[in-house]
Amino acid sequence: MAETVIVWAVFGERALAFRALIMSLLVGGALASPAVAQSTDPAWLDEITRAIAAEKQCEVGYFIAAREYDLGGRRVFEARVQCVDGRQFDASRTEPDTDFTFQACAVRVC
Repeated sequence: MAETVIVWAVFGERALAFRALIMSLLVGGALASPAVAQSTDPAWLDEITRAIAAEKQCEVGYFIAAREYDLGGRRVFEARVQCVDGRQFDASRTEPDTDFTFQACAVRVC
């Protein structure tokens, strides 16, 4: 059973500035090798960012944790999202579903 765990600890606008800097270096060739010139963020985190903005009006500040793994032959994607306004949500999707579900974190739930 393969599992990928990603922990993000960069906050808000610093995270966006850091991503922009790394991407500009990759695209500009300063860090790019001929075989590797892509983002290290999984595409499904971008999907969560778009979906939670539309569904919960949450601007993602950062991801507290994210993981993907196989369960019973199906791929599972889970993440804890911190919004810039302080709210937190758990996001999850199990293939073949294409939409993420969001559960608000309460003091006793998460």
